[in-house]
Amino acid sequence: MKISVPELSLVVLIGPSGCGKSTFAAKHFLPTEILSSDRCRAMVSDDEMDQSATPDAFEVLHLIAARRLARGRLTVIDATNTQPAARSSLVKLAREAYLQPVAIVFDLPVQLCEERNRGRAERQIPSRSVFLQHSQLERSLHDLQSEGFRRVFLLRSPEEVEAVTIQRERLRPDRRDDAGPFDIIGDIHGCGDELEELLGQLGYTCEDGVWRYPTERPEGRKVVFLGDLVDRGPRVPGVLRIAMDMVQARTALCVPGNHDDKLKRYLQGKKVRIAHGLEQSIEQLEDHPPAFRERVLAFLDSLVSHYVLDSGRLVVAHAGMKRRMQGRSSGRVRDFALYGETTGESDEFGLPVRYNWAADYRGEATVVYGHTPVHRPEWLNNTINIDTGCVFGGALTALRYPERELVSVPARRVYCEPKRPFRAVEEPALDPRL
Repeated sequence: MKISVPELSLVVLIGPSGCGKSTFAAKHFLPTEILSSDRCRAMVSDDEMDQSATPDAFEVLHLIAARRLARGRLTVIDATNTQPAARSSLVKLAREAYLQPVAIVFDLPVQLCEERNRGRAERQIPSRSVFLQHSQLERSLHDLQSEGFRRVFLLRSPEEVEAVTIQRERLRPDRRDDAGPFDIIGDIHGCGDELEELLGQLGYTCEDGVWRYPTERPEGRKVVFLGDLVDRGPRVPGVLRIAMDMVQARTALCVPGNHDDKLKRYLQGKKVRIAHGLEQSIEQLEDHPPAFRERVLAFLDSLVSHYVLDSGRLVVAHAGMKRRMQGRSSGRVRDFALYGETTGESDEFGLPVRYNWAADYRGEATVVYGHTPVHRPEWLNNTINIDTGCVFGGALTALRYPERELVSVPARRVYCEPKRPFRAVEEPALDPRL
């Protein structure tokens, strides 16, 4: 069996004493990656079998696990973990690190586990404890996913355990080996004419229906779309086609915006409120064949919350990305990438009041984002918002990276009146460090 685990994850081994968890861990993971409850018990009491030291041992284990996950290190928990309470604390650790825990379950015959337990010279536990742990495991098998384990691997025999190979896979936001250069484009909202004009100004040409940077230029570039391709503007299908074709041709990357996500849920048949421009997208897509709408759904469903690029120097996300979330993968990370953070209050225009996360940002990576229209892009703590409200009569803006050059084209007209007052963008601000 091939078990795929994210290269940054919390791997929780689950099974009664004697099932072979420690041997399995030593075979497949580095010694520094493994946190053993027995070892932690010995660290605090000099005796692996001192059960009175168990609370202190797990406090140490949880502390080390939290620190490792915060530093981006894969961590393996070698303990029985057959009780729901023990697992819930580990799921909480993973969630606090913006990761999804992985469960590897050793559901071996209880008689085999007890036989192995009796064969231990120094670490033998009472037989009743082995049977109790096995019974706890059996009651838990169907609950692991609902507890928060998104990947559950079940091993039922020594042969299956022996045949396992562990494959480490890169988290989807991790594109650190892609150094660009990039042309990062803010919220488009169906403004297809402005998009084509901006691509032309950036040096791209349309060849066989796909926009590309000319191959004869040695600096070969690609576009990064910051999401909100759809809603409000007049050419939603055209913008989608440009983005889909460029991503397919590997001349662009794309992250989802909250409007794209809402359209995706509508196309999936889920109940959504048809407002804030979604009605225009639906109407325009109805003029296209079902195959096109199916392609749009597949495309939107494939988009990754954010990307970490250029050896971690650049992060792109629709609404921004806090330092601790960068490169991580969880529901909370995706929600922040789509919506940012709100206070739960509304302003005088009925719009949500948002936390200014960029004001507190202290990360080393440059974060480029959009989502909330601004009159002009300005650098703040190595972050920049390049949504300049094209659909509201502002401009469509791109940031050239690594040059940090801003390129804008003005909106041809006001396509949608904003709820919050908005005026046309002025001359974009350059990075003062240039």
